Amino acid sequence: MRACTRMTAEQLFHLGEEVSAELVRGEFREMAPPGAEHGAVVARLAWRLVQYVEDKDLGVVLVGDVGFQLASDPDTVRGPDLAFVRKDRIPADGIPRGYWPGAPDLAVEVVSPSDRYEDVEERVADYLSAGTRVVWVVSPARRTVTVHRPGTPPALLSASDVLEAEDLLPGFCVRVSELFLS
Repeated sequence: MRACTRMTAEQLFHLGEEVSAELVRGEFREMAPPGAEHGAVVARLAWRLVQYVEDKDLGVVLVGDVGFQLASDPDTVRGPDLAFVRKDRIPADGIPRGYWPGAPDLAVEVVSPSDRYEDVEERVADYLSAGTRVVWVVSPARRTVTVHRPGTPPALLSASDVLEAEDLLPGFCVRVSELFLS
């Protein structure tokens, strides 16, 4: 891990794909690759979400730690594992080539073995304060999903519960257990 380095969103973007990092109030934070189980969970949820969003023409699903610039001066760029942006929020000239300006409507964080609880909670707080309407924190180790919304206590869903976001994705639902490999 690098020492504390201050930079802007533009400087981070120009580092390219050679480094996996986020920018938190101007502070560069390098991240380790999350591991295979993490990738499998992201893929299982992304597959379901992409099919649903495209079939209903609701917007765009983004995967692969796409950067969302949540704040400026100092800059904060977060990269959720999976995100959804409503169709009416996609710019007229299309999906940005660089970081998405502003917050996603839905952010999904899949907890990896190297994640610290405090870091995950900080990400959730950053998304919600920037305008994200729903954050799903998926825990493969616990086989749970915690649903965060602004101004309400988090809701913990277990394997037998159904995950949904009716206000954003009307009719979408998936049993939490289906997100995890046997």
